[in-house]
Amino acid sequence: MNAIVITMIANLHAKPDSASELIDEVLYGMPVQIIEELATNWVRIETAYRYEGYCEKKHLLIDDLKTSAWVLNAQQVIHQRFADVLYEPKIQSSKMMTLVKGSIVQVIANKALNKEWAAIQLATGELGYIRQQWLLPKVAENSLEEHAFRENVVQTALSYLATPYRWGGKSPLGIDCSGLCSIAYMLNGVTIFRDAKIVEGFPIKEIAFDGMQKGDLLFFPGHVAMYLGQSLYVHSSLGGNEVNINSLDKQHALYRDDLATTITGVGSIFY
Repeated sequence: MNAIVITMIANLHAKPDSASELIDEVLYGMPVQIIEELATNWVRIETAYRYEGYCEKKHLLIDDLKTSAWVLNAQQVIHQRFADVLYEPKIQSSKMMTLVKGSIVQVIANKALNKEWAAIQLATGELGYIRQQWLLPKVAENSLEEHAFRENVVQTALSYLATPYRWGGKSPLGIDCSGLCSIAYMLNGVTIFRDAKIVEGFPIKEIAFDGMQKGDLLFFPGHVAMYLGQSLYVHSSLGGNEVNINSLDKQHALYRDDLATTITGVGSIFY
């Protein structure tokens, strides 16, 4: 069975228990596949980016036909950190729900209003309104040349600066190191592995350290960061409590010896 996430964030746990380890967050409108139904209110799911875990059924609309139609028609992504969906196209309207950056929605083309507001249909069928400027077309597959892609993926990662660190997080409410790198790539049409390691079958391959360029990934024991150029990198750091920038240069004020001296590898989609 296939399903769609219908809450702002669906928590993905290591076990069918809300107190178990949070291993990922699946955002509104993302499709998932149910690979096991449990006797309780839990299901084991696989995301579109091939990550597995346990999720409460209340976060999902479970319907093969509706999911197929949604995947075909929902082609807009929220790029604002937080975006309210309103009942009416005016700022005085009541809020229907709040979505976070990376959420997927369906724009109703025949209900186009003006340059300020877009009419959207939620996965559950309700009609709502959102600011046009908070939407961008979903990038299903990267078609940019290398330089443009590198610039875009870096800017996407930097848009999460100062986001609090959250183990398993993947939104502006809280994000971890691999959540930051994977969502930055995902929003630019490239699916990489969600955890802080290089895995066969995904496009990130190991390259030589001296070949590292902007947008490539730096790997450490249990940690990953994105290289920005000029010895700088952005990451969601448990030690730094939030998404921040550090340096590999000993002479730089942002140098972190604990990371600069423990690099295990560099990964890139360009090799």
